Amino acid sequence: MQRKHDRRASKNRDHFTEKGKRSRTSSERSAGRHEVWSWKTASKESLCLMWQKVKVQLMLSMSFLTALFWYCRRLYSFLAQLLKRWSNYLQRQLIRNLSVLPEVDLLGYSAREWNGETKQAKQMREAYEELFRSCHIKYLRQVRRDNYSVVRAVLFQIFSQGIHFPSWMKERDILKLPEKLLYSQGCNWIQQYSFGPERYTGPNTFGKLRKCMEALKTNWAEISATRDHEERGSMCNTLFSDESKEYKLYEAIKFIMLYEVVEAYEQMKSRDVPVHNLFSLLFARDSSSDPLSFMMNHLNSIGDSVCLDQVELFLLGYLLEVKIRVYRLHRFNTEEFQVTYPNEYRREWNEISLLTEDDRYYHIPLFRT
Repeated sequence: MQRKHDRRASKNRDHFTEKGKRSRTSSERSAGRHEVWSWKTASKESLCLMWQKVKVQLMLSMSFLTALFWYCRRLYSFLAQLLKRWSNYLQRQLIRNLSVLPEVDLLGYSAREWNGETKQAKQMREAYEELFRSCHIKYLRQVRRDNYSVVRAVLFQIFSQGIHFPSWMKERDILKLPEKLLYSQGCNWIQQYSFGPERYTGPNTFGKLRKCMEALKTNWAEISATRDHEERGSMCNTLFSDESKEYKLYEAIKFIMLYEVVEAYEQMKSRDVPVHNLFSLLFARDSSSDPLSFMMNHLNSIGDSVCLDQVELFLLGYLLEVKIRVYRLHRFNTEEFQVTYPNEYRREWNEISLLTEDDRYYHIPLFRT
């Protein structure tokens, strides 16, 4: 009996021990699951908090980038408009300063300028149509309407075509012409020379003339040495948009005309060398019977109150060694519609063309076949 009781007691102890073990194992498992759940929950909460922060930062960054993009786009648009306005302003200023404007359609220009029904307007339109049809003149370049008009039109074409110095300029240094005229030939009266609107310069005449001659020689040599036509045209546009520079060129041409007249006058007096008959025409006028009267009554007023007349156009073509063909629209249907200055010229001379409606202001015709 005692043994049975001991075995039963032993079984009970084993049962409670095993039950206790199972209870502890269950508790341990429950605690482990709780720890895992707590870790997952903490990780998830941490990730959520981190995502919230990142999300806020991303939203702020996206807002900033959107605002920056909008600002840059507005800034680009503003700068583009500003650049366009500045470019248009510079272009308007350049065109305004240009003394020889870009080419325009010949018949379009005629229709705008002579759109009336008067006899003169109809005749001018007919003359322009004749130039377009028979002379193959399709465009023209307008030249500033001032008293340098014809000299400007001639020089611009000489430069733009790359025509070189005339032969006599290659043999002499034109920079020394003022000095030679003043000291060698005793022409003290050149101190009364007028530079266009500047009526009198007195003792400063010699220095100003030398600067004018330097400007003519330098620009002529530089432009004529440029072979590329477009580059040469750009150089001409730049030069003929600077009044102070281009006026020096015109005054240099005026002085060369005076120098040629003085030399021809001396040769006629000595009768050693025959002179061109255009000088006979020039000295036959009561207002230019000698070089001084030519300067005082004609040359000094050029650029100020008068342009070159026909006799001086002969002289201009002669000294520059170019054949100047002039279409005189107000002489349409007459023998004087198309004339050449000078009427006697050498075969090797280059030809330039002018167009005038009144023998005062001149434009440059452009030929297209």
